[in-house]
Amino acid sequence: MVVLGSTLGKKNPTPAKLAPFECGKDPFSLPMGRLAIKFYLTAILFILFDVELVFLYPWGVVYRQLGVLGLTEMGVFLGVLMVGFVYAWDNGALDWQ
Repeated sequence: MVVLGSTLGKKNPTPAKLAPFECGKDPFSLPMGRLAIKFYLTAILFILFDVELVFLYPWGVVYRQLGVLGLTEMGVFLGVLMVGFVYAWDNGALDWQ
């Protein structure tokens, strides 16, 4: 419905409609300001540890069937991720100053 309304609806672009609007006041900065690199680094770390959960959940469902070998493999996987987390922490990736 939204797509049909926007494509088939009447278009009347006046200068007042095309002007940027920010809470009833004139905008004082660019619409897309610069973001600090720390936001991108935090997003990458979040995705990294989110992927960890994608691998951890199926293991948790069938861990009794895997036995000692499955436990060892998951321990190695979590160990590698923990080393990466400690490395990021030591390099100051999680500091906001």
